[in-house]
Amino acid sequence: MAQALAAPADAPARRGHGHPWLTLLAVALGVIMVMLDGTVVAIANPVIGRDLGASLSDLQWITSGYLLALAVFLITAGKLGDLFGHKRVFLVGIAGFAVTSLAIGLTSSIGVLIALRVLQGLFGALLQPAALALLRAAFPAERLNMAIGIWGAAIGVSSAAGPIVGGLLVENVSWQSVFFINVPVGVVALLVGLWVVKESRSESLSKVDAPGVVLLSGAMFCLVWAIIKAPEYGWGDARTIAFFAGAIVLAAAFVFWQTRAAEPLLPLSLFRNASVAIGTVLMVLMAFSMFGAMFFLTFYFQGVHGLSPLESGLRMLPMSAGMIVASPLAGAALSRFGPKIPIAAGMAITAVSMFLLSRLGLTAGYADTAIPFVLLAFGLSPVMVGATEVIVGNSPEEHSGVAGGMQQSAMQVGGSLGTAVLGALITAKVADVLPGHLAAVHIPATPAQVEAMKNAVALGVAPVPPGSPQAVADALTQAAHSSFLDGMHFGFTVSVAVAVLAAILALFVKAGRKTQDAAIHLA
Repeated sequence: MAQALAAPADAPARRGHGHPWLTLLAVALGVIMVMLDGTVVAIANPVIGRDLGASLSDLQWITSGYLLALAVFLITAGKLGDLFGHKRVFLVGIAGFAVTSLAIGLTSSIGVLIALRVLQGLFGALLQPAALALLRAAFPAERLNMAIGIWGAAIGVSSAAGPIVGGLLVENVSWQSVFFINVPVGVVALLVGLWVVKESRSESLSKVDAPGVVLLSGAMFCLVWAIIKAPEYGWGDARTIAFFAGAIVLAAAFVFWQTRAAEPLLPLSLFRNASVAIGTVLMVLMAFSMFGAMFFLTFYFQGVHGLSPLESGLRMLPMSAGMIVASPLAGAALSRFGPKIPIAAGMAITAVSMFLLSRLGLTAGYADTAIPFVLLAFGLSPVMVGATEVIVGNSPEEHSGVAGGMQQSAMQVGGSLGTAVLGALITAKVADVLPGHLAAVHIPATPAQVEAMKNAVALGVAPVPPGSPQAVADALTQAAHSSFLDGMHFGFTVSVAVAVLAAILALFVKAGRKTQDAAIHLA
């Protein structure tokens, strides 16, 4: 494969074309653009709300609409890459993402902004699975782990750097600038990709499984919609149950159709490999533990500690720095020892980090959070890199795009589940402990008042009525923050249990194939 990539007979004779490390650069630039956008937007939301007169529901849909489109389309996008060429799909994704980012920055309508965010999510879905498939095609098997490690470092650093970049841009330029920044990054990624990346696609596929696309998209929509709306509707609400039931019915219909389709969208034979199935579950559990827990740390920093968005981002710098070091090291460890031990050790380290975060107090300093953040970087890196290699490396190369989409979908579903489930558990814990904390500071509260306050307290906000005497405000703030901390501690404890479960599952995975025997067309 290395020889074929180095000098295919029909490749244009231009310098750098097909070079693995330059391909990695192009892929990383595209993924950085998407991941950076996912975290900077949260920082801009309050300012967007003021400038465009958006409601809380509108602001939620700026994020939810994007995530919904991304989750629904990822596997289909991976299939399109397998069918039409991963380079082509990747470049369309980059161009579309940059153009929609520019359009978002120029709009003055919240409705148009939300619609553009949905479109942006579709383009983001195009480029992410294609990125993994291009890496697999460009690198020989013995170097793939290292490449995925560097790719994982780019994801981790851009995600963690988002709050810092977003804070700087929002505070010093404008909210529009957090979208405009995608344009130059996208242009560079597009130019590098056009010049460097070598096309790859499957020779054994000839058409899109349209019924499969419809059924899988419907199932993913119902699942992610139910997860997103459950905190608003209530987990026992008929609407939530109906969407979950719809997801189950459509998923069952999809599985049935895949056994009948001539060219199935998601070949069920992939899951006959236990490592692919376990790797997918590992991605869900890792994202559940990581994104669910990290979501509430922003409320801890900004609500309890009163930090600005930029200061909150700076608190997370140790994780960014740790990712830069840990992801390439994880790739090297996986190449030497295989996936089993590094992934299991990574989830064990993640569990330790979550345990330390569950001990944070009201007055925790920089060092109190820096140590668990560094541990988290070294814990999550081998899991992100290893589980990706397990899923993509154990799948036939003609289905590498679908495998990449499956990996990304697992991460999106796990992150959404973590945020929603931990949010519900934290809110329930707050409702349970809030009366006791209010009584401790001699503030009586009826069950109806506790019910009215619990959602704000679960976000780290002290619901102090305007005009309250300072002594009352201080007492209410103390009770609210103590209740939030109890809820956050409970959420992190659940994350510890999830991380331990993932560590045990990791002991059953195997390394990906070390041969590239699938038919692959290179142009």
